[in-house]
Amino acid sequence: MSEKQFDFPTEVIDLPSEGKVYPLDNPLSSGKVTLKYMTAKEEDILSSQNLIKRGIVLDKLFESIIVDDVNIDDITIGDKNAIILATRVLGYGPEYPMNFYSTHLGEETEAIVHLSKVKTKEIDLSSFNNKNEFEFETPTKGDKIKFKLLTHGDEKAIEKDIAALEKFNKDASFDITTRLKFMILSVNDNSDVGFINKYASNMLVRDSRAFRNYVKKIQPDMDMVYTHKHSDGEKEEVPITLGVNFFWPGEES
Repeated sequence: MSEKQFDFPTEVIDLPSEGKVYPLDNPLSSGKVTLKYMTAKEEDILSSQNLIKRGIVLDKLFESIIVDDVNIDDITIGDKNAIILATRVLGYGPEYPMNFYSTHLGEETEAIVHLSKVKTKEIDLSSFNNKNEFEFETPTKGDKIKFKLLTHGDEKAIEKDIAALEKFNKDASFDITTRLKFMILSVNDNSDVGFINKYASNMLVRDSRAFRNYVKKIQPDMDMVYTHKHSDGEKEEVPITLGVNFFWPGEES
C-alpha cells in the first residue's frame, strides 16, 4: 500500500510504545503517527491566550498537526511527549535554549539542548499485547494491582479533579492519590470505583512508591533528561520540561 499524499509537508515519527498499548483497530497501533509541519496557523494556536487560559492549547495543536484520524485523548503520556518533541524540532529546529536551576552552581543557568539527540527510553515491550493493562504486586501487602498507563485524556481529567479538590483545601496536595485512582483498574480483582478510590488514598507509602517506580520503569517514553557539562567539567542531569513555553523559548514580547 502506498503512503498517503498530502498537499503540505509531513513527517512520520515512531512512537515510544511502538503502538503496543493500543487496540489493533486504533490507528496508533501502527506504532507511527504522521505529523504536519507547523505553519503560521499553529503559531496562532500556540499564542492564543484564550486557549492557554482554558488549558486546551496543546489539544488544539495536536488536532492541527496530527494528520492521522486519531482521538488525541487516547495518546499515552510517553507517546504524547514524543509528538511534542518532534513537533518542536520540525517547527523550530533541534536547538532549544533552556534555563534551569543548577544545584552545582547554586544559581540559574542557561543551556542549549540539542533535541535531536533525545532518545527513546529503552523499555522491554515483549510483554505488551495491544492492551493498556498491566499487573503489579505490592511488596508489603502482596496486593495484586491491575493498572493502565495514563493517557492525554486522563491527564486532563486529573488536572480537573485536582483543581476541584484544591478549592476545598488549598493547603493540601492531591497529585499522587488522584493519579493512583486513575491508573488503578482493580485490586485483588475488585474493580469497584469506590473501593479503588479508598485504596489509593490509604496505600502504604512503601507500596505506593514501589508501584509508581514500577510504572515509570515500564512506561514507554522519551528519555527527557539532558546532561549539562559545566565549564569546570562537572556534569549535571537536568529534566527537559514540556509545555507551551517549550515552543516559545526566550520569545520577546
